[in-house]
Amino acid sequence: MNGNAPPVLNKPSLELGMIGNGTIAGLIDEQGAYGWLCLPRLDGKPVFNALLGGGGTFAVELEGFVRSRQYYVRNTAVLCTVLEAEDGSAVEITDFAPRFEARERTFQPMGIVRRLRPLSGTPRIKVRLDPSTGWDDKPMQVTRGVSHVRFASDTLAFRVTTDAAISYVMSGTSFLLDKPLSFICGPDETVSEGVNTLSREWEERTVNYWQNWSRRLAIPFEWQEAVIRAAITLKMCVYEETGGIIAAATSSIPEHEGSSRNWDYRYCWIRDAYFTVTALNRLSSVGTLEIYLRFLRNVVASTKGGHIQPVYGISLEQQLEEQIADALPGYRGHKPVRFGNQAAEHIQHDVYGQVILGASQAFFDTRLRNQAGIAEFRQLEQVGERAWAMHNEPDAGIWEYRTISQVHTSSALMCWAACDRLGKIAAYLGDSARADYWNERATTIRETIYDKAWNDKIKAFTGAYGGEALDASVLLMAEVGFLPKDDPRFAATVDAVDKQLRHGMHVYRYKAPDDFGTPETAFTACTFWHIDALAHIGRKEEAREIFEDLLSMRNKLGLLSEDLDPKTGQLWGNFPQTYSMVGIINSATRLSSRWAESI
Repeated sequence: MNGNAPPVLNKPSLELGMIGNGTIAGLIDEQGAYGWLCLPRLDGKPVFNALLGGGGTFAVELEGFVRSRQYYVRNTAVLCTVLEAEDGSAVEITDFAPRFEARERTFQPMGIVRRLRPLSGTPRIKVRLDPSTGWDDKPMQVTRGVSHVRFASDTLAFRVTTDAAISYVMSGTSFLLDKPLSFICGPDETVSEGVNTLSREWEERTVNYWQNWSRRLAIPFEWQEAVIRAAITLKMCVYEETGGIIAAATSSIPEHEGSSRNWDYRYCWIRDAYFTVTALNRLSSVGTLEIYLRFLRNVVASTKGGHIQPVYGISLEQQLEEQIADALPGYRGHKPVRFGNQAAEHIQHDVYGQVILGASQAFFDTRLRNQAGIAEFRQLEQVGERAWAMHNEPDAGIWEYRTISQVHTSSALMCWAACDRLGKIAAYLGDSARADYWNERATTIRETIYDKAWNDKIKAFTGAYGGEALDASVLLMAEVGFLPKDDPRFAATVDAVDKQLRHGMHVYRYKAPDDFGTPETAFTACTFWHIDALAHIGRKEEAREIFEDLLSMRNKLGLLSEDLDPKTGQLWGNFPQTYSMVGIINSATRLSSRWAESI
């Protein structure tokens, strides 16, 4: 409404808080400005896109501003930002995406609520409400109502209903905040009740929802705050209509400064399946687990046992054409800004094992409303046949190399896992013939990996058959049960990774040059894998030290991104990264002392 001028913000950083409700998610900076919000769902167009240098934002500017502080309401996804001025006046901003049970269903609209409250003095503020059309970063069409403003583009319309003076909001005029004000941003529909009354009620019910959800979690004795925050963040990354879980809420935050490794992560990576299911199981978050297992089963059903993509859209979209948004300057000026993801077109053989590893729990978990049986097993067998056919074939690997094709050890490992778990499921279902069939195939793949991936010269399993370069993904061998924890080859591999891929407390995916040069930042999920691997081989105190250090690298609100610069401790990569938040849950559960031993 102010010409879509660039917002007056600090230099963008990942000191951001996240709010969400399973339909949408927004990111808010330390001064209470929205830098990111996609509508009408998690993968929609970013109407607030200031994080990537665009003009779209929703900010509250306090005259004479000197400092701010930010915190979550305990055990919720309700975020509070307090702005303080040099004259002692202060404003509290409360942001949340409504979520609660109503009329026997979950109310989780395409919308957010922002509440402003004067805390002290006579604060004078300016509200900047300037949504953008998204990737082309043009101002939206604006229509004024009596108590709302309607914003529209060719593909989207929404309205902001408020008890603030519409004239002040539309003109960006400064005014005294002498009473609480509320803004309900949502579908282009009339808000029939008083906006202040409704927003207060929604806030109370949303707080109650999250606190009730959190209190049902199974958490470790140690690091409770970190695990609960990770769990809530993971929950916000679930698109609950389908059960798909996005890899991160953002697109195109580069892996390091000057990098062109800028990808759109608002999609569902199959490689995350096993670790996500493991985390949800450890949390006893059965409801979320069930809808995610349903998503995986739909992936299997839609492919009919054939090629499974590395990544799908949140509604199982297969076409994710990657495009460049030239109108956006990028995070801290780092282009390109991409939407869509070419990885959907890649050949990546580890996905077959990841799907089966993730889906296996549905056969063994009697808590589930719809426990899997023989029909689901037959569907998974088709995936297993594909894993068997591909286990010795080159692919793009778990890290989705764009021009490098080899037989990657991690892909073969997951093909083994597919056959191994099918053998276990068959045995559980009482089909000894199919159990023998799949166990025989698992044994063949295992022996091939021993023969082709072990490098006796460097005393480690390498990233690709016949190679010498290390890859942190081989740390998963013990995690998925490929090797006994006390196998000397695994301990030797952990030592090799420790020496070659670890920098300080942080682990790189690999250090060999790839399509975009040599990696400059550590991949946070790999550090968690290393922590778990150290625990597996009995180096638990060292694992705890690294885990504590990694927790200290979270932003002020307890969130982690994809990558981390070991030299500066600065967060890089898309945010918040599901893989990283899952890592907190899994490692904390593994390393924590037991409740019975601690109280």
